[in-house]
Amino acid sequence: MVTGAVLSVGGEVHVTLVKAGRTKVRYPATVVYDDGVHAVVRALWARPTARDFGFVRFEPGDVFTEHYWRDRWYAVKEVRAGDGTVKGWYCDVTRPAEIGPDGIAVEDLDLDLWQSADGATVLRLDEDEFAQSGIEHRDPAAAARARQSLDTLEDLARAGKLGTL
Repeated sequence: MVTGAVLSVGGEVHVTLVKAGRTKVRYPATVVYDDGVHAVVRALWARPTARDFGFVRFEPGDVFTEHYWRDRWYAVKEVRAGDGTVKGWYCDVTRPAEIGPDGIAVEDLDLDLWQSADGATVLRLDEDEFAQSGIEHRDPAAAARARQSLDTLEDLARAGKLGTL
């Protein structure tokens, strides 16, 4: 994938989330915006069945408006139910997105953050997975960027700014 290509608004691309060198999930999305640094796509929940995380349930018909940056170590996904009601924001800590004419690829670094629609719940997620991944020994600079990005996401969430990106 060629990094730096600007996506055409209205075009279809594929989003690929890679974890530990393997494709975790790949799904189609429609391009909403791309200015060469920040790309936004819209996609339906990529699985045929619901997934209950305890704090939110993603289900068929949910719409994700996903924000990716070529220069930030995270992605922010607004989640709406099929009826348009905002459920909240799910954020992945990733390496900067690689964006090319066919789509968006990001490497998941295990850390995540959830903010409920009302802003009352902000959860740091998967810190245990991050610790077990070995990245802190394998790539300490990336691990430090990942932790810094999770802190940034939490600050944005607590300031009520995730929905304004």
